[in-house]
Amino acid sequence: MQGISRRGLLKTGVAAGVLGLTGMPLRAQTRGGKLTAGLSGANTSDSWDGRTHSDLYMIASAQGAVFDSLTEVGADGLLKGELAESWEASADAKVWTFNLRQGVTFHNGKAFGADDVIESLQMHVAEGAKSAAQPIVAAISEMTKITDHQVQFTLASGNADFPYLMSDYHLLMYPAGQIEEAIAQGIGTGLYQVQSFDPGVRMVATRYPDHYKGDGAGFFDEIEYIAINDNTARMNALMTGQVDAINRIDFKTEALLRANPALRIQEVTGNQQYTFPMLTDVAPFNDVNVRKALKYGINRQEMVDKILLGHGAVGNDTPIGPANQYYHSEMEQLQYDPDQAKFYLQQAGLDSLDIDLSASNAAFEGAVDAAQLFQASASSSGININVVQEPADGYWSNVWLKKAFCACYWSGRATEDWMFSSAYEAGVPWNDSQWDEKDSARFQELLLMARAELDSDTRRNQYFEMQQILRDEGGVLIPMFANYVQAVNNRISSPEVVGNLWQMDNARMAERWSVA
Repeated sequence: MQGISRRGLLKTGVAAGVLGLTGMPLRAQTRGGKLTAGLSGANTSDSWDGRTHSDLYMIASAQGAVFDSLTEVGADGLLKGELAESWEASADAKVWTFNLRQGVTFHNGKAFGADDVIESLQMHVAEGAKSAAQPIVAAISEMTKITDHQVQFTLASGNADFPYLMSDYHLLMYPAGQIEEAIAQGIGTGLYQVQSFDPGVRMVATRYPDHYKGDGAGFFDEIEYIAINDNTARMNALMTGQVDAINRIDFKTEALLRANPALRIQEVTGNQQYTFPMLTDVAPFNDVNVRKALKYGINRQEMVDKILLGHGAVGNDTPIGPANQYYHSEMEQLQYDPDQAKFYLQQAGLDSLDIDLSASNAAFEGAVDAAQLFQASASSSGININVVQEPADGYWSNVWLKKAFCACYWSGRATEDWMFSSAYEAGVPWNDSQWDEKDSARFQELLLMARAELDSDTRRNQYFEMQQILRDEGGVLIPMFANYVQAVNNRISSPEVVGNLWQMDNARMAERWSVA
């Protein structure tokens, strides 16, 4: 992924701030009109509390429209300022000073400033808070208001990626002293102001007048996001003109969309990964030999061919993909090998293995079929997988992080540390394999070392070793990287470069797209 270098992040935050002000549309875009999108990933428990967001519907509604963060990853992969205008760091990357934009107001008229930043971040480490961004904020040992528009963060240890982390979609900015009200009503500083919100059903918002991003972003007068978790219903809504855009098209019916002259397909290669995490603190997955047997018992190429229909690539049980700076492309690829799977079962003292695998297409499109392919490929090694088809509603709250072996997906992250600290650092809320110091002492040691390392060559070697540890010993099977494939009506215009960090142009279609 292209982007400002780590050294550049330390010294040239001002340039990023200028990008954030201009918005830099790639071609002339029309102001006005409405965008209606049918999106998956919605739940009846959805709210404007960024700490709880985990899937596209609320990411696109919140950070993509109604709220802002301090920084933003652009469609081209470059980091730029959003509510932060610029930043600079100490030589050891432990002390970061952020200069905030002036003249910004929340949708209730309150001026934005340093108090809002500090209080919005502190909510992620408040007692009893359940936030996936807790590890990011917990790494800040001190937050200091220097002026109304300047905040200084002192980290427990150096982190060259810190400005990237401030773009995390959980880290939304709320008005200080009014956070409960802002969560209840959806009061942010974003391009769009909430008009109505029915959790798990629909969100309607209108363009906020005189927004600080000016004419360079937020081209629609109104946006409407409709929750359509069912893939067939989502496809039908687009085909019949009920919505202008959908995410996660069904590859099996892709030809129908391509045959419609009013529609176009967007396909973007990023780091989206389809995974099968296992809880390594639960038997039999606490035995590394069992984990290795499963790694050799899965036919990765078959999944790419039959589930993705070629819209992706084989994975190697590491979340670092081709869009990352330190992707270990030369690491030997794990191959489907039933004999090796049998060997590792024997090393675990087993002649056969009986396990449950929970799956739902809520995890990713084709997850149930993928689980059944895994069942078939593993059976010749004495691994008997019982596929448990789980309900889509409540999958993320009732199955993921709770069932010992399940289907999942991750969007990947722009930097290696961001990805690792979100899902593989010991003790973090979204460590969905419960990978901890006992199982991964060397990995955890390298994580802290690489985070503070400013020399690119040294950092590369550290991240290469971490990827190899995950491939060989980790508790997450990553058989495939999936392209983002979404569909748009031709009456909606989008820039030539579409973001690959999240679905739907980094979930910022409301900011970047327009009426054609």
